[in-house]
Amino acid sequence: MKLLFFRSRRGAYGRLISAAGVLAAVVLMGAAGYHMVGAGRWSWFDCFYMTVITLSTVGFAETLEGMNEIPEARVVTISLIILGSGTLLYFISSLTALIVEGDLQGILRRRSMERAIGTLSEHVILCGIGTTGWHIATELRAVGVPFVVVDADRERLDELNAEFGDELLFVCGDATDDHVLDLAGVERARGVISALNDDKANLFVTISARALNPTARIVAKSIEPSTERKLKRAGADAVVAPNYIGGVRLFSEMVSPKTVAFLDRIVQFGGGISVGLQAVDVPAESPLVGQRLAETDIREAGALVVAVHRADGDYVYNPGGEHMLEAGDSLIVLAEAKDATRLRSTLEG
Repeated sequence: MKLLFFRSRRGAYGRLISAAGVLAAVVLMGAAGYHMVGAGRWSWFDCFYMTVITLSTVGFAETLEGMNEIPEARVVTISLIILGSGTLLYFISSLTALIVEGDLQGILRRRSMERAIGTLSEHVILCGIGTTGWHIATELRAVGVPFVVVDADRERLDELNAEFGDELLFVCGDATDDHVLDLAGVERARGVISALNDDKANLFVTISARALNPTARIVAKSIEPSTERKLKRAGADAVVAPNYIGGVRLFSEMVSPKTVAFLDRIVQFGGGISVGLQAVDVPAESPLVGQRLAETDIREAGALVVAVHRADGDYVYNPGGEHMLEAGDSLIVLAEAKDATRLRSTLEG
């Protein structure tokens, strides 16, 4: 619908420009015609005025003094009435079409998008569609996670929408405004990503999102290192500092490129990579709770346990066979997608 909207707008603009060009040409020719047949007795403004009132068919009398004495002047008037009136009507109809098509289709598009957002649940709200946000939106789309973009820059949203087509759902507005987050369905969202280019704005989004949805996972972008603690106190579950990550990545690429290449392969989505790192939760009712890793068939199922994330936040790296599984643990496993899915079914009993 959005692409059709842009095509329609471009067509309406084209018709309007063409009509305006023809109308301008007719006005100039009419004014020049009066000035020529009058042999200079009338000023250019008077000739222009006579042309305009003739084209508009307002019914004024002849305003050029002595015009009745020059038959050629009335020939110019007749020509303007025949040729110019239609041109003026075409210009007005094109202008009206541009306004009506733009407003009507814009209203229909907004209502359709509001309905679509209203049906979403367990989606992600992405606040900010700058350079960082653009990459996040691309990744969310790649893995099939439903999301809504919130940004105040309509031009930027239109650029992203042109790339995504009808798949993109967005709200144009200030992400720090509670009403805007409500329009994005924050109360039904599984999480909020605040990727704005201002730490204060990310802080406000975090506070608002946490107040509106206490259970949502909130991930915030931090530009200055000192902001990280403030964001976490405000309710962010995780804070990401792109500048720090970029510096570490540059260092790692220099000193250990093979390790970085391996990690990229096992954490990226798509690209034909079938094996990757995944987190598999151990629910309280799992039959494996209280068992040692050696007593389970996790390894035989094709999953390699790289680490265990404890409920208290600690990690146990490279756990041995004697490690006891507890309720609330998350197993970080290296496995194919089908094996990870089978393991989840086993843990859930």
